[in-house]
Amino acid sequence: MNVIGVVGWKNSGKSTFIVKLVELLTSCGLSVSTVKHAHHEFDIDRPGKDSYLHRESGAREVLVSSGRRWALMHELRGAEEPPLDELLGHLAPVDLVIVEGFKNYTHPKIEIRREQQTAPALAPGDPDIVALAADYTPPDTTLPVLPLGEPRIAAGFVASHFGFSL
Repeated sequence: MNVIGVVGWKNSGKSTFIVKLVELLTSCGLSVSTVKHAHHEFDIDRPGKDSYLHRESGAREVLVSSGRRWALMHELRGAEEPPLDELLGHLAPVDLVIVEGFKNYTHPKIEIRREQQTAPALAPGDPDIVALAADYTPPDTTLPVLPLGEPRIAAGFVASHFGFSL
């Protein structure tokens, strides 16, 4: 499975970057899925909806299906969060999976950097970071720097990294 991660500090623009990558890569005919890590409790269904009530009543998994989509929610119920590899195993086969977060896992990653960022850069301590996407030219790096405002360049880099032609 081809996996590329997008990592960076909170509010660096990871989600916006991923949305643009997905739009560009899928418009070129690639099938793309995403995995996003949340650092807090979250809900994708709303209180009062049947799926919410099923889950809140104690169901381990709730699958909601319609003529347009289906979604599976799995409650850990005190179990440990599964590792990324296990989560990836639940996905249908695609050309590429883009992972947001999971920065401590070993897969190729692009680090998002902003010039006004005060948090330390991640790349010096992570050999799996293969490029930076930045709104400036970071000093002292040998990694490719992708202009944050030019998503086509980032899409080209990702495609090239995995041997896809766009």
